[in-house]
Amino acid sequence: MSRNPTKLIPAAPSPSNHRGRYWVLAAAVLWSTGGFFAKAPDFLAWSGGSLAFWRALFACLVLLPLVRGARFSMRLAPMVIAFATMNYFFLNAMKQTEASNAIWLQNTAPIWVLLFNAFVLREPIHRRDWMMLAFGTFGIGTILAFELRSADPMGVVYGVISAFTYAGVVVSLRSLRDENPIWLIAVNHMVTAVVLAPIAVGEHAWPEGRQWILLFMFGVIQMGCPYVLFAQSLKTTPSHEASAITLLEPVLTPVWVFLAWRSHPSYESPQWWTFLGGGLILFGLAARFIRLKPPKTQPPKTQPPKTQPPRQSR
Repeated sequence: MSRNPTKLIPAAPSPSNHRGRYWVLAAAVLWSTGGFFAKAPDFLAWSGGSLAFWRALFACLVLLPLVRGARFSMRLAPMVIAFATMNYFFLNAMKQTEASNAIWLQNTAPIWVLLFNAFVLREPIHRRDWMMLAFGTFGIGTILAFELRSADPMGVVYGVISAFTYAGVVVSLRSLRDENPIWLIAVNHMVTAVVLAPIAVGEHAWPEGRQWILLFMFGVIQMGCPYVLFAQSLKTTPSHEASAITLLEPVLTPVWVFLAWRSHPSYESPQWWTFLGGGLILFGLAARFIRLKPPKTQPPKTQPPKTQPPRQSR
């Protein structure tokens, strides 16, 4: 009896893997609106800590009623600590440096996630991941080399710290992929709001007028919803791959800032080294995920049918 040839044909990629990537893309598009809110003239006098508090508060208020099956565990501790720290340093970086620089710096997180997965978790890493790592390192090095020469390099320092903590959030969400993603994101924002509340109270940062609407959209559309999508995607997508796909965010961020606030005196256009460094990071991403040629597949091997020896007549 011959073997079943269909067993030798490589399996097609799971539809859930593609769905996970689509969720990451959607999250990246929503995250990219962060510069639109953080750079709004309505918040020029606000610190990054106050903005982070109100954003987390509104996201928490919307997400908590949707939580089903909440489970408290010590495994949540590293995630919520990293998340609160990331929020504080990222929005301070956004306030103290050009928006696209802050985003590019934070989105070097795939480099740290990749290194953690490779040397700590021992997850399988594709050789093209290392190419992405190399170009990403050159890209961030280019931005750092020029930005650290500016008068106020603290924005760059904050951006790098936010990248480390963002990587911690990604790895934590991946390790908690069996939990309800809405619960994970809700508890992250709840803890962040509690930790950062003293900053907002101390600075008397109370919204007025349309600031309420902007902060609500900032918390729900730019922060809450995309993190739920991202956490859901990590159920089927490796953490280093998901964090790399989010590099679409820094590509779109300066676009929204330019379209919304280019005519305002506070607008800062990206410098040439931002384009160069960002281009290197994007090239590494393209080299990782874009296939110019379809993968070669071996034709199924089949055994020739067994032939019966001819009968001999008596």
